[in-house]
Amino acid sequence: MKMDFDLLRTFAAVVDAGGFTRAAERVHLTQSTVSLQIKKLESAVGQRLLIRDRATGGVRPTEEGDILLSYARRLLTISAEAAEALRQPPAPKTVRLGVPEDFAGRRLIDLLSGFARSSPGIRLDTISGWSTGLRRVLDNGDIDLALIKREAGDGPCIASWEERLVWVCAGQDALVEEPIPLAVFPPGCIYRERAIRALEAAGKQWRIAYASQGLMGVQAAVASGLGVSVLPVNALLSDHHILQAEGFPEQPCSELALVSGTRRLHRAAQTVADFLVEQVGQIQTA
Repeated sequence: MKMDFDLLRTFAAVVDAGGFTRAAERVHLTQSTVSLQIKKLESAVGQRLLIRDRATGGVRPTEEGDILLSYARRLLTISAEAAEALRQPPAPKTVRLGVPEDFAGRRLIDLLSGFARSSPGIRLDTISGWSTGLRRVLDNGDIDLALIKREAGDGPCIASWEERLVWVCAGQDALVEEPIPLAVFPPGCIYRERAIRALEAAGKQWRIAYASQGLMGVQAAVASGLGVSVLPVNALLSDHHILQAEGFPEQPCSELALVSGTRRLHRAAQTVADFLVEQVGQIQTA
């Protein structure tokens, strides 16, 4: 037996109204149409559903009608809830993104803010951190996507962008004596590891003169002459000088990679990934 919601709605209206005339007003049909619908429903279920109520002069449900009425009310309630849910705008789908602590700064924030404004159906939850930490939370499933700094070609990725790294100091005539003062990020940063590894390979002594959690701190420390550092060229300031001296070998490129924690992204995460693939390269070359 197929349940026709229009017939069930008319049936419930007749029971509630106690008669065909008042029910017709409630469901905005003629009395004859209401009568036909009740007959059609009784034919479908193979049972008589209504009988005349001598006390009121109207109608009331039979025993079978009472059984059907209970189910009809529940079905009609669920139908109304479904219709209301479809009328409501869908809740935004959350995409969790990790970005490097030392990447792009205000330009990346402006980029992500623009995406959030243009994509109200996606809620972007962004955290920043060092690449080793972002890789760990990505593997744990705590974020969907991450931009990480890493050695070139170090594993699969959605997209990658080359980063040219250089030694940088305060000025062309800066005197760099041993132990070499370094302005660096915390352990786990590829720039810090590159600088220390290169100096040790060249047999030079070094010391940490300044350590900062943020890019601006390292940039300022280098500019003021507190130390030298390895930085990507797009992070250099006007008062930085590329250091080209013996014992400071040219650095091979690293890369910024967009990676995911799963092979198949849900639609919202794929939308964010496509946006980053299109836009991040422009930040890299800006």
